[in-house]
Amino acid sequence: MKFYKNLYIGEGIKHPNMVKWKLRHNAGQFQIYVIALAAGRDQLEIYHCAFLQQKYYKKHPPYIIGIAKKYEEALDLVVEITKAALERNGYPDLKKYLFPEGD
Repeated sequence: MKFYKNLYIGEGIKHPNMVKWKLRHNAGQFQIYVIALAAGRDQLEIYHCAFLQQKYYKKHPPYIIGIAKKYEEALDLVVEITKAALERNGYPDLKKYLFPEGD
């Protein structure tokens, strides 16, 4: 599992390094949601952290852009990212905003 270098962290996350450690080690966390890059043409996806314990995600780990304490907080982070992309580029292509070099 890879984390974005400028990871977006929701206000409800008090210990982000602990949350990241628990995500990497499949420790249960009831209220944690992750924002990940979508594999297809979609921009971002929001998952409850329990989804990451499935076999598929062990073979195909997501690239985590943000972590939030609740689903609503994850939505707020996506809105924040979208607004920043619109301000900088004038269009809401989140992948181009997050990775301007094309990484």
